[in-house]
Amino acid sequence: MEQSEEAPEQETRDAESHFSDLDDGCGCTGIWEYLSEQRSAD
Repeated sequence: MEQSEEAPEQETRDAESHFSDLDDGCGCTGIWEYLSEQRSAD
């Protein structure tokens, strides 16, 4: 089976899509708070 070159790019976008709501440059604390809020919502 042959993979297209777009597959790895799509996988990367999918893996990082949950960070799309974060502000640029938010840092580790901002990421931690965001993920904690997402877990609490679940």
